[in-house]
Order: sequence, then structure tokens, then C-alpha cells
Amino acid sequence: MQEVKKVAVIGCGTIACTRHIPAYAENKKSTIKYFCDIIPERAEAMAKKYNGIAVADYHDILDDNEIEAVSVCTPNNMHAQITIDFLRAGKNVLCEKPAARTYEEALLMQKVQHETGKVLNIGVVNRFNTAVNRIKDMIASGELGEVYHVYASFRSHRSIPGLGGAFTTKAIAGGGVLIDWGVHFLDLIMYCCNNPEPVAISGKAYSKLGRDIKNYSYVDMWAGPPIENGIYDVEDFIAGFIRTKGPTISINGAWAQNIGKDEMFIDFIGDKGGIRLAYGGNFTFYSAKDKMLTETVCSFNMEPMFEKEIDEFLSCIDSGEKIRSHIDNVLITSKIMQALYDSSEQNREIVL
Repeated sequence: MQEVKKVAVIGCGTIACTRHIPAYAENKKSTIKYFCDIIPERAEAMAKKYNGIAVADYHDILDDNEIEAVSVCTPNNMHAQITIDFLRAGKNVLCEKPAARTYEEALLMQKVQHETGKVLNIGVVNRFNTAVNRIKDMIASGELGEVYHVYASFRSHRSIPGLGGAFTTKAIAGGGVLIDWGVHFLDLIMYCCNNPEPVAISGKAYSKLGRDIKNYSYVDMWAGPPIENGIYDVEDFIAGFIRTKGPTISINGAWAQNIGKDEMFIDFIGDKGGIRLAYGGNFTFYSAKDKMLTETVCSFNMEPMFEKEIDEFLSCIDSGEKIRSHIDNVLITSKIMQALYDSSEQNREIVL
């Protein structure tokens, strides 16, 4: 029988309370010992609900030898430091996306993982999505032929999260819609296309609609309400073009735009067939046969991806397998995002 691993969850906000904590609680391989948050009430609420111990400072539990696995679910500015501290304390870490605010920080996380030999996985949960893995298999088997271009749209009407708060403060988040939503889309694309090496990247980020916090009108603000005297120094719109040694990739992303339509999809365009994936849902496969155009709607039961992500994290601690979400396999996404931001700031193409 596999030994039950004791877990610490650092940060008890939305992603921890709705995804990580329930997944660990339902997994027979784990039990949560510590719930940590700088807001004590959050940690105490989870500790009471799941019969654990509430702590306010993660440093207090670094030396607990019972802890084998840690989920880092804090704001982005703390990802690198907390992850590195736990790796050096001999713990295995699952850090929520993005790996860090910058590519430089992510590289440091990878360096410490290599030094310690402990597991470091990143929460790019779409790599555990049923539809995404079906598409990856179809591309690998040649059903689409040569995939020569991929287009991603992650655009919403006016949905800046928590305007004026942590999500819109660059020092905390590292960026706006690209690092919040785009990280999932880009990582999904790189995963399905077998991580084609990027060679040149051009992008432009715009910070337009959220600058006047007091007078900003919105459809949704799930991390709200707005903080009128807060900070807004990140992008609400991003456009980018990525040349790789495989397909070219183009993206358009918007937390907020003056178009009243939400578009969340990815098109994989091949010379034998194409796929449109509805983000978080099923997909349609377009092709031709015997001089006929074909359209196949592909739907199936979706496995719970967060539960699968955490189950594989717990298993690879014992097996030593470098799974699909290991830092070495996903660092390419941080590299691309950094180049998009650099290209926007410098008003030029970044050649890698």
C-alpha cells in the first residue's frame, strides 16, 4: 500500500479552496496537515473544515520532516521565493501557474530544482485536460497533416479581475491578461505541438480600458470590487506573433475590449485537417474526404483535470518520473511570455 503523504497548502485563496484543497482531500494518497495564509481567517477556515493546522507564516513549517508535498497557491510575486525555500527544505512542490512573474525568476526555480532533485511541477492544468490530450494525439498521429499555424483567442468584453488590486499590479502579478489567461493558452499550444522551439517573437501589450479605475464600467469582476485608489499598470489587451521551428502562432487576448463578445478558442490549422477547440470544452475537426468537406463534432466525458494533476504530482514523487507539468517541460511558456512583454516594451521583434 502506498504511504499517505502529508501536504501543506500555501495560500488559501480561490484556486486553493476550489481546486487544490478538495483534490488533496479526496485523494487517498494524501492528507493536508497545514493550511497557510497571511490572512489568518482564511487558513483557519480551511483548517477547521478539513481538520488541519492553520499557520500564517510558511517559514514556520519549512523544517517539518513530515511534509512531503506542497502546493503554492499565492499571488505570483511569491511563487519563486516560496517554491525555492521549500525545495531547499527537501519538499516536493506543485506551484500554480504562472511559474513566476518573469522568465528570470522561473529559470532560478528550475536551477534550484536541479540542485535539490526534488519534484517541481507547475500548475498548467490543461495538460491534464481530456480534450487537449485527444488533440495532442491527433496531431502526433498525423490526422491534421502538417500543423503550420495555430491561432488563439482569449478575449472578453470588460472583465478585468479585481481592478486596482493584486491582479492589476505589475509588481505582484508580473503582467495582466497574458500572464493570467494567456499562459494557459500558450502552454496548451506548446504541449499539443510537442514544444516547438521558438525563434522570433513580436508582440504588443495595451493598457487602455482599466486606467480610469473610478469610471471603469464592467460586465464582470470576479476578484472585485474595484479599489479606486489602487494600481493599474498591466495590460488588458495583448496581440502577438510567434515563429517557431514548427508552426507559427498568433494570439489575441483581452481582459477587456469594447467588443461585446467573449471568444475563448484555439484553432489548430493543418494541411489535412483543422481543429477548433472551445477552451475548457469539446472540439470540432474539419477535413475533406472524396472531394467532400467533413465536419466532425468530437464530444466525450471529461476527466477532472485538477484531480488528475494532483494525483500525478503525488505519484511522481515516488516514481521519479518527470511528468508533463515538470518545470523542464513547461519553462518554454515563460520564455515566450517574457519575449512578448520585451517585444512590446522595446517596440521590436525579439530573436531568440
